Amino acid sequence: MNKNNHKKYNLAKEVTCAGCAAKLDSKSLERLLKNQNYYRSPDTLLGPETSDDAGAYKLESGEIIVQTTDFFPPIVDDPYDFGRIATANSLSDLYVMGAKPITALNICEFPPNKYPDEVFLKIFEGSAEKLREAKCTLLGGHTIEDAELKFGLAVTGIISSGETIITNNKARPGDIIFLTKPLGTGIITTAIKGELCPEKLMNEAIKSMATLNKKAADIMRRANISCATDVTGFGLAGHLSEIC
Repeated sequence: MNKNNHKKYNLAKEVTCAGCAAKLDSKSLERLLKNQNYYRSPDTLLGPETSDDAGAYKLESGEIIVQTTDFFPPIVDDPYDFGRIATANSLSDLYVMGAKPITALNICEFPPNKYPDEVFLKIFEGSAEKLREAKCTLLGGHTIEDAELKFGLAVTGIISSGETIITNNKARPGDIIFLTKPLGTGIITTAIKGELCPEKLMNEAIKSMATLNKKAADIMRRANISCATDVTGFGLAGHLSEIC
């Protein structure tokens, strides 16, 4: 848990769906995006067609820009921890593709009459802690009023010229699966929402979810792995089905 010792709130208990449970299911999303006629530059390396963790665009310099966005309702009750977790979650989509985070934009949907300013300030403070750790610059963001609290970021990373993107479609028979974090946080956060989670287990899950995948990404790059994905909203089975 955080070190601020501020007033306890019940953020996860007061939203309809916590975290990635609020996502549109993958089949519905695929149906809506199918055959959409978006403009596509010839410099686009990755778009939505592969269900990868981020999109990629090649610059004239040979560097590759990697972009994505991720935001969701609270999965924990503490606003500071929520800000840390939401930010680490957004940055993970860059790390898993071998990109170095460089910039971010806040995405804020806040119910101003439901919580005091302290809640929103603590979310920003928790997020800022993780952005400092990642050495990722916040350029701004967008805030709207909403009935339920949601927070996340649009993030941009860069891959140096000569380096390759790590994608989710290059797995080979016989590959070994490595997990950089324990599975099961979805079950734990559901228990948190239902007030059924032991405090020790909750604290361990929060620590894991708020940990950046920066070191894991460095090791992954040095090991020259062939395929990777960020296991979050659709679980291990869902993300493996996309890989397979």
